[in-house]
Amino acid sequence: MGSCCLTILRFVVRALLALAWVLAGLLFMVCTFWFLGLRSRLDSKKYWSAVLLRICGIRVSYHGAPVRQGPVLWVLNHVSWLDIFVLNEVRATSFVAKSEIRNWPLIGWLAILADTIFIQRASRHAVHQVGLAMRERFNRGQAVGLFPEGTTSPGFSVLPFYANLFEPARQARAIVQPVALRFFHQGVRSDFAAFVGEQTLLQNMWCVLGGRGTAIEVVFLPVVWDAQGEPPARAELSRLAHAAIKLAL
Repeated sequence: MGSCCLTILRFVVRALLALAWVLAGLLFMVCTFWFLGLRSRLDSKKYWSAVLLRICGIRVSYHGAPVRQGPVLWVLNHVSWLDIFVLNEVRATSFVAKSEIRNWPLIGWLAILADTIFIQRASRHAVHQVGLAMRERFNRGQAVGLFPEGTTSPGFSVLPFYANLFEPARQARAIVQPVALRFFHQGVRSDFAAFVGEQTLLQNMWCVLGGRGTAIEVVFLPVVWDAQGEPPARAELSRLAHAAIKLAL
């Protein structure tokens, strides 16, 4: 009974703080978006993401050498809605995300204002439109985050990649760097925080915000293309990134 009460208390406190922080972020972006420069908006996103992770009780450790300057495609395995924020804490990143996220309460609004690139998977022209948006970010020297599995997984291995969205990085001559996300619970590799299966967002947030001991290791792996010379084919870039992440997991 005592443990259940503590779980409820943790969830309520963290959920209220997270809601307040999300609303503050929305208000800040709405009020400042039109006059803040790109650099200031990106720095704000980094700070906001770092605070949100602390509110949620998530411990994050970073390993490897992330590409911090210039256009880069970060290729990640996808486990949770937390994935976006752990990368944004390192460098503000525009993520490619499914269009359904637009309709999520609060998070959808935040994603729109946070420069998310939405893909309508049912549309025949989706890949072309997303590719144009990605190249626009690369041309501005920004980082783009890609989950080429197309869905989440428990995090112990990596699903097959869709290679189509590696093409914009080739055309823009952006560095391609794989990133492995390893999730832990109470010090052990775990799918405790994984947002998979038929679980709803609220059910997953109950686990994450009500639990304790969730930690994420973010491993920045060696780049698979450094934007020098002739780029490999998109299928080869996909294969190299997949192999690197699979080995790291």
